[in-house]
Amino acid sequence: MALTLFDTDEYRPPVWKSYLYQLQQEAPHPRRITCTCEVENRPKYYGREFHGMISREAADQLLSVAEGSYLIRESQRQPGTYTLALRFGSQTRNFRLYYDGKHFVGEKRFESIHDLVTDGLITLYIETKAAEYIAKMTINPIYEHIGYTTLNREPAYKKHMAVLKETQDEKDSTGQDGVSEKRVHTFRGPHWCEYCANFMWGLIAQGVKCADCGLNVHKQCSKMVPNDCKPDLKHVKKVYSCDLTTLVKAHITTRPMVVDMCIREIEARGLNSEGLYRVSGFSDLIEDVKMAFDRDGEKADISVNMYEDINIITGALKLYFRDLPIPLITYDAYPKFIESAKIMDPDEQLETLHEALKLLPPAHCETLRYLMAHLKRVTLHEKENLMNAENLGIVFGPTLMRSPELDAMAALNDIRYQRLVVELLIKNEDILF
Repeated sequence: MALTLFDTDEYRPPVWKSYLYQLQQEAPHPRRITCTCEVENRPKYYGREFHGMISREAADQLLSVAEGSYLIRESQRQPGTYTLALRFGSQTRNFRLYYDGKHFVGEKRFESIHDLVTDGLITLYIETKAAEYIAKMTINPIYEHIGYTTLNREPAYKKHMAVLKETQDEKDSTGQDGVSEKRVHTFRGPHWCEYCANFMWGLIAQGVKCADCGLNVHKQCSKMVPNDCKPDLKHVKKVYSCDLTTLVKAHITTRPMVVDMCIREIEARGLNSEGLYRVSGFSDLIEDVKMAFDRDGEKADISVNMYEDINIITGALKLYFRDLPIPLITYDAYPKFIESAKIMDPDEQLETLHEALKLLPPAHCETLRYLMAHLKRVTLHEKENLMNAENLGIVFGPTLMRSPELDAMAALNDIRYQRLVVELLIKNEDILF
């Protein structure tokens, strides 16, 4: 999460520890040993790395060429079961291999054998080279200094949270009695643990993410984190670039104050402004609004006396959503929203869209509901502002949604569906929320 964190009113960024990242870079790379002859009854989900029913000794000889070499063989003792044979540490290691739509040998499931082997080699290498280091990772945590520790809340906080839970229609993602839920998570790009400051290694499911406050930690480090890990307001100084759930938990609100304040200002004096949200405001003044929210929070002055041009306020609201480290429509929910946009049957489309909304964290869903209700009111003034649901979808599609795919072409192809998702949410706001 992108937080500005303060301790005794002086900013001190965490010092990330790169040792495990360096080890991941050094890990052996997969080297597929292909079978040169045709193999009968080869499962359709395996490629030329499948060698049929060969012995352990034969596999060992084939793999002796290099570290990271791998192949798949069928068991001679138990026909119909399969083994991944992998060369590591000058030894052949054998793992029972399974497939249920994805490949796995343990908890993690992979789209391809190549990814499974890559992740396995990284894990084996790091656990071999740094076993003692890993065992001691949790000794000097940075967790206490980065703004999540709130074990001494006043009773009033608990009362307020009870009211907050009712307003969210019991969609709170926390567990029973305020115990936060930490879910296994796949991080895209290098990520560091926010408990021990060490790199989270592997290709997928590198750690867990707190469903309540967004904390990212190793699975083993999660056992050390208090269950009540809601962020402490005194440490969360920024509004922009701060995880949305973290922000609303810290301020004990249902939505970010920047969203509420900007929308109130826009509806008070801007609904008839031509090209509302499409026309850009002066970028320097938009940056001023951002700095005002970061500095003054809910006391920020965005009135007409300070910013006469309403496009500065709309620009600041759009910038807030663009700056979110996790988009308003989250990476986890993104595929379901895109799927809904591709469905032709209107009833089925709305049903899928409704299912997608259920995947959003409570704070994200409530903020999206409030924004869509506002944009629906904007469309009621279309004659004056010339902004209908389609136009607003073009503006807000890429603002509220970002593809989790690293492939630039795949992300580009999704833009039209992003626009359609927002258009559908606006038009059906009264039905979906």
